[in-house]
Amino acid sequence: MSLSPAELIRIAQLARIDLPSAEIEPTCAQLNHIFGFIEQLRAAPTDGIAPMSHAVELSQRLRDDVVTETNQREKFQAIAPDTEGGLYLVPKVME
Repeated sequence: MSLSPAELIRIAQLARIDLPSAEIEPTCAQLNHIFGFIEQLRAAPTDGIAPMSHAVELSQRLRDDVVTETNQREKFQAIAPDTEGGLYLVPKVME
């Protein structure tokens, strides 16, 4: 795939990027170089290779999920304006 200068100007306009005319040719050449590299990557044989989420197989060390706070529901609901069945009741705000 190659990108023409006219296509680059159109893409820059759509993206609202100010691309000075002196930068059109160098930018187009750089993008075409990147597209060429992508084509090389697409040509690589990848049959039988499983997708990976990361290039290096690492496992994340996680801490134990332990409750550190005590249940204080009754204490908090005692000072709430209105509760019912362990839930806080609030005024209706939408019809």
